Amino acid sequence: MDNAVALVQAFLRLHGYLTVTEFPIVRRARHGGYQSITDLDVLAYRFPVGPRRREKRVWFTDPEADRLLDAPARGADMIIGEVKEGRAELNAAALDPDVLWEALYRFGCCDLDEADGMVTELLRHGTARSRHGPAVRMVAFGSAPSMQPDRRYHVVLLGTLVEQIRGFIRAHWEGVRAAASKDPAFSFLLMLEKAARNGEDSSAANAATPDDAAGRA
Repeated sequence: MDNAVALVQAFLRLHGYLTVTEFPIVRRARHGGYQSITDLDVLAYRFPVGPRRREKRVWFTDPEADRLLDAPARGADMIIGEVKEGRAELNAAALDPDVLWEALYRFGCCDLDEADGMVTELLRHGTARSRHGPAVRMVAFGSAPSMQPDRRYHVVLLGTLVEQIRGFIRAHWEGVRAAASKDPAFSFLLMLEKAARNGEDSSAANAATPDDAAGRA
């Protein structure tokens, strides 16, 4: 998996989304056979969030993550995401009506007769809502903003995701350490935090005061 895609997946999973990454879109070729159009970097879905007792949870959906993703605070949410290591932009294939139609229909967020209208809404406004409830949005993830902002998609910077994940790890250290996550990006950031903490502990243990040195002498 691409490193940037792995980072986005880790953040989305951390905040309650089910994800599918690098999903291939294939269509019938004009002269027979099939051809690949593109891979969708990330498709993510979060069920409606009901009221819960926060003190009993470690993994939670927090308002800061909702603000960052421009997500509805309570309702179901589906993201069609493009991930770039460079500027956060949607390429032409991600804006192809056939690609969007396939993503919506294959993942069951709308009926066959509803998909065309939702694709039209997505390409006009960057968001659409199914009769079944979920909001569907296009999001571009990247290291820098686009040179030409586009109202059809929301932009999230990768550096902000790193800060958010590392902040979560530090705030809930005992819980996340006990979870022993195998998610590639999250576990790497967890390892960095563990290495930093062990280094700080070792430095503190090896820092002898003058009184300590005199006592050992």
